[in-house]
Amino acid sequence: MTTPSALPATEDAAAAELARLAAEIAHHNHLYHHDDAPEISDADYDALVRRNAAIEAAFPQLIRTDSPSRQVGAAPAGHLAKVAHARPMTSLDNAFADEEVTEFVDRIRRFLRLSADEVVALTAEPKIDGLSCSLRYERGALVRALTRGDGQVGEDVTANVLTIDDIPRRLPAGAPAIFEVRGEVYMAKADFAALNARLAAEAAEVGKEARQFANPRNAAAGSLRQKDASVTADRPLRFLAHGWGETSAVPGDTQAEVVAALRHWGFPVSDLFARAETVNDALAVYRRIEAVRADLPFDIDGVVYKVDRLDWQARLGIVGRAPRWGLAHKFPAERAQTSLQAIDIQVGRTGALTPVARLEPVTVGGVVVTNATLHNFDEIARLGVRPGDRVLVQRAGDVIPQIVENLTPDADRPPYVFDWLCPACGSAADREEGEVVYRCTGGLICPAQRVERLSHFVSRHALDIGGLGQTLIEAFFHDGLIASPADIFRLSEEQLAARKKDGRVWAGNLVRAIDERRRVPLDRFLFSLGIRHIGEVTARDLARRYRSARALGAMLRSAVHLFRTTQPQIGEPERKFVLRRDRLLVARIDTAGIGPEVGHALIGFAAERHNRDVVYDLLRQVTVTDVVHETRTSEVSGKTVVFTGTLETMSRDEAKTQAESLGVHVSGSVSKKTDLVVAGPGAGSKLKKAAELGIRVIDEAGWAAIVGAVD
Repeated sequence: MTTPSALPATEDAAAAELARLAAEIAHHNHLYHHDDAPEISDADYDALVRRNAAIEAAFPQLIRTDSPSRQVGAAPAGHLAKVAHARPMTSLDNAFADEEVTEFVDRIRRFLRLSADEVVALTAEPKIDGLSCSLRYERGALVRALTRGDGQVGEDVTANVLTIDDIPRRLPAGAPAIFEVRGEVYMAKADFAALNARLAAEAAEVGKEARQFANPRNAAAGSLRQKDASVTADRPLRFLAHGWGETSAVPGDTQAEVVAALRHWGFPVSDLFARAETVNDALAVYRRIEAVRADLPFDIDGVVYKVDRLDWQARLGIVGRAPRWGLAHKFPAERAQTSLQAIDIQVGRTGALTPVARLEPVTVGGVVVTNATLHNFDEIARLGVRPGDRVLVQRAGDVIPQIVENLTPDADRPPYVFDWLCPACGSAADREEGEVVYRCTGGLICPAQRVERLSHFVSRHALDIGGLGQTLIEAFFHDGLIASPADIFRLSEEQLAARKKDGRVWAGNLVRAIDERRRVPLDRFLFSLGIRHIGEVTARDLARRYRSARALGAMLRSAVHLFRTTQPQIGEPERKFVLRRDRLLVARIDTAGIGPEVGHALIGFAAERHNRDVVYDLLRQVTVTDVVHETRTSEVSGKTVVFTGTLETMSRDEAKTQAESLGVHVSGSVSKKTDLVVAGPGAGSKLKKAAELGIRVIDEAGWAAIVGAVD
């Protein structure tokens, strides 16, 4: 087996690869969570996430605001009602080796400042491959069921969940007045096989081709997210509980006690659930579950560990998209050999050229797979693959594998060569210094990019125009109806109705769906423009900072002017000048988490006249509204706080987490913009500077009082 790729040698190369990974992982999240139609395997996805984490660990100063490490799932689809979760539904970080589990426990000890001999008990249970669901009970009655969605907002599937026999309609007397049970909706292996057989038989009766589900997870997700609950009722869905969300009272002090309460209330929980007092005990549970994996009635892809003590869970909290107190220990991927038949090149909306391996069909873990992403041309060179090579592929629970190794020895055949031309428009392909991704230089003249940019604009992450998907976008574009985002809002019922026989109703519905998006929040508007490096999180950060399109536009005009007029000082080396200009640019943008890479992308977009023309044209069709981001209210909400010195009752990370939950911006340095300094023993230059600037200073007890005063 080949060894993992080395880490980037420079910051520029690391930043470029993190940008590529953020875009690629977001794309696959959308396919998995929205469409229930992933195009890469779990193993392939995990490899991308691990690569991102490894680079972030080596270059922590480059962590992006839209980093995959801060994302959960994907925004919910359009045909079901969207409802905000009372408490976020988070994801879990992954481990693939025993050593990573040991490090997980060591991190907990460091964060909580525990002694080496203090027992850190964990619970362990199978990680079932299903669809996450939250069940809300009020006064004992099931009142709402939501999918995870993007972790903040899910889809209302209450009517569908009521058809699942495993789920109690009421909690017994004595249960908390409010309690959200969280778990997985899944389909057993035998039920999945029977469903596919039934669908095949029904299709054969009417002479049609059968629609087959690829695997039990896709079958469960597609069945639960039906608009018609009677379809769900006809599918053999089950439920397994493993946690909880909002609750008016917690029936226990440990994870194990609450899971026992769930079992007592009638919820199915895993028979393999166990408590372990040491890492070795937890790993022994992992080995036992791995040994019986094939015999379980449902698919699993690993074991989940959670800190047993709930008071410790509360202190550990959440970082990015995942709780510090939980970890998913994945099983090794399944593998098979096949032949690489061809390498195709796909063009993305940003012009990125992605090579795709077309494989001779092969069955891996019971699923037939035919292609895999090759990520980039450096990956092709690393593997040394060419059409005709025999390759080793692996999958870990989904359809499309990753190529792990080239099994064909060096031969006289020449290496794979790309002609460095965009297959969509023939423009030259190029890559920036330090980047691994080649991009088409055709820009808006490239039909692949224009269609992708328009599809991105209407996607659920962006303007979310229901009924206007990629197929229609492509048709409208090729027929000359639309060429820019503003053209979408100029579509008329007459234009659309003529495209279909009896198309008046369809056209009216589509025009109404478009009109409903003429008011768009600032963060969605920013994200919809498809600016490179501006993901959903970065767009929200900018919207939170500037609050209105007018204020953001004024900053961008100022920043563009600064960028154009800043000149090197006499004798100043080029690199020093670039760093100085970058610092000025970041200071002008003045948004937490925004570095030079994002700054250049913003300024580059704003500086191009054709981009400004597109935006001005669009603003004549839509109204951009301010975005309000709610946090817990306190006397320090919206202010800038600096922690300095030694904190005695909590770690610095825990204090920062507390502050951010109160809507505080935590800074590492004291300046005129600082509102409050929390100083512990040993505070030095920062405390001195705060005194010079007349900034309010409190001790750790004063900070605890502020936190404790929050409702």
